[in-house]
Amino acid sequence: MVGIVPKKDAPGVDFCGVDQYYYIVRSDLGCYMRSTNFNKGEDLVVYSLHPSCRNGDHYLAHEDDLFYIIKGTNYRRVTNMNTDEGAVVYALHPSCRGGDHYLSAFGHFYIIDQSRGVYRKTTNMNTYEDGVEYTLHPNCRDGLYYFGVKNYYYFVKPHDEWGVQYYKCTDFSKDENGESFSINPTVTNFVPGGLALIRGPSFGVWECIKTITNDSQSPITWTNKINKKVGYEKEKMSSIEHNWNVSATVSAETGGLSALVVKSQFSLSTSYGGSSVNTERENWNEVTETEETISLTVKPNEKIYVWQYKLGLGKEAVLFCRDMKFDDDPKPPTENPLPPAN
Repeated sequence: MVGIVPKKDAPGVDFCGVDQYYYIVRSDLGCYMRSTNFNKGEDLVVYSLHPSCRNGDHYLAHEDDLFYIIKGTNYRRVTNMNTDEGAVVYALHPSCRGGDHYLSAFGHFYIIDQSRGVYRKTTNMNTYEDGVEYTLHPNCRDGLYYFGVKNYYYFVKPHDEWGVQYYKCTDFSKDENGESFSINPTVTNFVPGGLALIRGPSFGVWECIKTITNDSQSPITWTNKINKKVGYEKEKMSSIEHNWNVSATVSAETGGLSALVVKSQFSLSTSYGGSSVNTERENWNEVTETEETISLTVKPNEKIYVWQYKLGLGKEAVLFCRDMKFDDDPKPPTENPLPPAN
């Protein structure tokens, strides 16, 4: 079963929250989403990440609208991840380093160590003031992402028969006041691996776009034009941005956010509904019909099959690639023409 990519396998991706807003950071895409309600998919706005706020190992937000970007043994504190306003850098106290997840709630910072099944709590990540360690309740150990708001902890649960859920509680050690909520599909689309859950896993196939037949007893030279589609089904896939208010800076930088999200999905491993391919060199402009002149020799009583490679999600083709292949085998080629994802 496919699922969203956990934080450990998604560098630069994280969830965080303040009193009124939830955030999903996609540093890999250079942007972040803000919402007032993940369950209802309300007030979804996508902003650009300032270059100084990108490539963080972890992202967390504090109740007074301070954002923390942890990178290595330091953290950067800003009041706005879009502008890098109010930026200051501090060293992480040794007891605050190496966490699997970071969040803020109840006026404290929390560092979760899933492998040990514990979490540390402090009022200051630079000094480890009031630092203390607790055991994680078993029900709170399997989160894919953790985040907090003023008076609650949240974590995203592994995908199950109920879909993508996030869990709310007030005490990680006792699992008090626990409650689950589903994540709205329009929000799930923004999370790595989410497209596969909403649209279906990605696929790559060779499609036969032309068959050339020589029924004579002599070889012939066949010269003609072949029509093929090349490019990205931008209009068809724009629906994934349904209910997203994408800022002008994001649109200008990306040339269309949906293409970045789809491109990222294709690069993921098959366990997350991807195809493990790099599509950077493909044509990501709106799909168009193109003509290509072909000249080849066809042997007597031979058929030549012209194949084109395409990628899709679920049952729908999304990206028509430039690669073509000619052979006399009616079965589709088996090789993948695209380079592997990094």
